[in-house]
Amino acid sequence: MATRGFTGRRPPEATRERLPPGQYLTDDFPVLQIGPNPQIDLAAWRFTLREGARPLKSWSWDAFQALPRTRWGGDIHCVTKWSKFDTAWEGVSFDDLLADAGIAAPTDYLLAEGYDDYTTNVPVADLTGGKAMVATLYDGQPIPLDHGGPARLLVPHLYFWKSAKWVKGLRFTARDEAGFWELRGYHMYGDPWREQRFTGD
Repeated sequence: MATRGFTGRRPPEATRERLPPGQYLTDDFPVLQIGPNPQIDLAAWRFTLREGARPLKSWSWDAFQALPRTRWGGDIHCVTKWSKFDTAWEGVSFDDLLADAGIAAPTDYLLAEGYDDYTTNVPVADLTGGKAMVATLYDGQPIPLDHGGPARLLVPHLYFWKSAKWVKGLRFTARDEAGFWELRGYHMYGDPWREQRFTGD
């Protein structure tokens, strides 16, 4: 968990405007998680959209790989105060998931769910319009297990805890329900530019 009072390193002038408040630039890609990596068999992998407990559409790994592909490049920001510039991702956009399922989003909120039982909440409006994807490639290669492969949610305009690792589905909820870190004091939204790290920020 990020702690208040940690100021990080002062960024160079050339990168300062790209860094949200309180962040520092890293060339590394730190590995942060709440437990051991889950063991995921691609032959058994499923990605499922649900409304509450009701399945709306489910894909196998091969079916998911056959969906339209989207690429995104840009900066990512972790609540623990590191930022990484010019990252490159490829996967399936949230819009294309809805289109393939033949549905409109049934509610305004959802919880991303991981194979490690991690959850995080995201408003649907922050996923539509090309703003988010379920990524399967990072820098042109399959996402390593340490970084959430084979598939992770990517919501790059929010703090990176919202980009759930090892994602297995998205569950639409009637209200904005807190996920794992939100229940433990993290902000319900998590905008890096407004420094929304903790409840009350």
